[in-house]
Amino acid sequence: MSQLLYRLGRLAARRHWWMVGVWLVVAAAVIGSSQRAGAAFTNDYRVPGVESQRAADLLLRSFPAMAGADATVVFRAEGGVAREPQARAQIAAAVAELRRQPHVVAVDDPLEAGTVSPDGTIAFATVRSDLQPGEVTPELFRRLDRAVEPARRAGLTVELRGAIVDVANQPETGAAELFGLAAAVLILLVAFGSVVAMGLPIGTALVGLLVGLSGVTLVGTLVDIPTVAPLLAVMIGIGVGVDYALFVVSRFRQGLAEGLTVPDAVGRANATAGQAVVFAGGTVVVAILGLWLTGIPFVGAMGLATAVVVAVAVLAAVTLLPALLGLVGRGIDRLRLPALGRGRGAGPARSGWTRWGRSVDRYAWAYLLGALVVLLALAAPLLTLRLGTPDDGALPPSVTQRRAYDLLAEGFGPGVNGPLLVAMELPPGDRQAPDGRTLLDRLARAAAADPGVAAVAPPALSPAGDAAVLTVVPRSSPQDQATTELVGRFREQLIPAARGDSRARVYVGGLTATIIDLAGQVGDRLVLFIGAVVGLSFLLLTVVFRALLVPLKAALLNLLSIGAAYGVVVAVFQWGWAKGLVGLETTVPIMSFVPMLMFAILFGLSMDYEVFLLSRIREEYVATGDAHGSVVTAIAATARVITSAALIMVCVFVGFVFSPDPVLKMVGVGLAVAVAIDATIVRVVLVPALMSLLGDRAWWLPRWLDRTLPSVNLDAAPPTRAGPERPGRGCSEQAA
Repeated sequence: MSQLLYRLGRLAARRHWWMVGVWLVVAAAVIGSSQRAGAAFTNDYRVPGVESQRAADLLLRSFPAMAGADATVVFRAEGGVAREPQARAQIAAAVAELRRQPHVVAVDDPLEAGTVSPDGTIAFATVRSDLQPGEVTPELFRRLDRAVEPARRAGLTVELRGAIVDVANQPETGAAELFGLAAAVLILLVAFGSVVAMGLPIGTALVGLLVGLSGVTLVGTLVDIPTVAPLLAVMIGIGVGVDYALFVVSRFRQGLAEGLTVPDAVGRANATAGQAVVFAGGTVVVAILGLWLTGIPFVGAMGLATAVVVAVAVLAAVTLLPALLGLVGRGIDRLRLPALGRGRGAGPARSGWTRWGRSVDRYAWAYLLGALVVLLALAAPLLTLRLGTPDDGALPPSVTQRRAYDLLAEGFGPGVNGPLLVAMELPPGDRQAPDGRTLLDRLARAAAADPGVAAVAPPALSPAGDAAVLTVVPRSSPQDQATTELVGRFREQLIPAARGDSRARVYVGGLTATIIDLAGQVGDRLVLFIGAVVGLSFLLLTVVFRALLVPLKAALLNLLSIGAAYGVVVAVFQWGWAKGLVGLETTVPIMSFVPMLMFAILFGLSMDYEVFLLSRIREEYVATGDAHGSVVTAIAATARVITSAALIMVCVFVGFVFSPDPVLKMVGVGLAVAVAIDATIVRVVLVPALMSLLGDRAWWLPRWLDRTLPSVNLDAAPPTRAGPERPGRGCSEQAA
């Protein structure tokens, strides 16, 4: 691997225009193909195998009008919807206009359907379409919004919510991305003290991100990619793109400082830091692709989209960046800004980290125990984790979904925002009255008697008489724990008791039940997923470092740091600690797929710093045989780069906290906290402390296993033209 990357780096440096030209051609081809393909991202959140999905499939067959994407249009008239003739006329006109829109198959008139609040001021109409959620486009929402505009001009308050509305109101992340890039520019200026050195990682990351996102669009022609996936891919792509390029540029500048020629310095940087990038990026890709183990297509597709962007970022770091380094050569330090940096940073910063490394080495047990106490305290809230999905009540009041949610909750109670659909498949023997109707009546009476139910709509039979549906309105909001318990009572007690000996199949469905089932599916697969990702990463690191304790330590510490990040997320979003600082008005459950997504991303990203630091420790250990000195030297050589890279990541992720979407806030907080913990407590405290305590034992590997494992030759960077190596090193130069 190192030989290949060395030759690739030297070739790119010497034939830099050729390599840049290849990238331009490839980028143009990928971007052009993605634009011609025109693949649209979807919102198909199917969860195969769960009860709510069986209910949705039954409704699609027997009640197609109820199975399509819908919207709820909420009207408010201060003088009373039913009492004001003008309000009645405006609502009737709005309903008529809504019914004329393309793909709209039914609109319930609130005055005829009785969906008017007890005080008469609030009413709502349900708009049903013939499109599945994954088929809805923003244009349908815009048409609905224009249809009700005359009612607004007449003085009525009109707001909308539902699946049709959500598609057209995806969160914007442009400000977050700009904030992250601006922070990366400032941090790199401080780290390098040079505009040119700063610009190379930024430029490489942006090119990789553009090509990667175009690749995601192409993948979208083969796999349904959810609309939120590109947002997550951008979040991760900016961070890893800048970080990977930062590692390579830092090693290149170090090579120039040691007297290497430009091609040799590029080749050495590619064979060392570039090799670390390849292994770290490979770990990220493996971890994120592990999301397919959830068995939930849209979660796996989010991982696939992110993996594509990360893979392109790795490719750009080891091909395009070496060409750019060869192009600028020794001009890497042009446009120096002495006030922002100290050149190559080999002086005071390095000596300061040397003193830190020696302190950790000397008092390893104290640092180890102190860091463990901090991480365990941060992870403690994880014990109360409750998976679910934040409902529209967690959105900011500036969006129409939140205003509609509040109006419905005010007029009808919070449960109307998440009704349950009890779908029943009637076998031939139960289809004829009175048997089928009797079963429906028993279910309706039992549902109405439950203390958690606010209202039950009259049962409805399908035209063919082979299916029925019962709409149940809970007393609690969709994200409330009481609603989850209500669904459980329906499935485990109420429905079996009412069904008796009937062969009818009864399923509890609707969006709220789907969310609950999604949380259960994730909870059931989480242990399997974590075990698979940790196991694969352990095997990869065992091959890379040819040791058993090093990858075991890495896996355990990564689990601990991720657990601490989970704990902070629970404390902020579920407990409400400092929720105002992230712009959250109310506590919310943890989005069901967020812990799994966070684990995949964070486990991979933490391996970036793990490989970067441990490979340098191994380099020094191979050269000197001094287990303690190698830790101190590696900390001094890499800590500044690691902390700079982590700070860039933190700033990128913090930018997404300002999104109005509570899920993006959740992901942003979790990733930012986890990276900060990993780059500080874990990487510069726990890792050096444990490596010092383990000493030579850290690199132990049974001989039989050493003969069995494939050799990736991590220690063997090729010789350079700068003259012979120092005594004791041979031709070994390890990844930084």
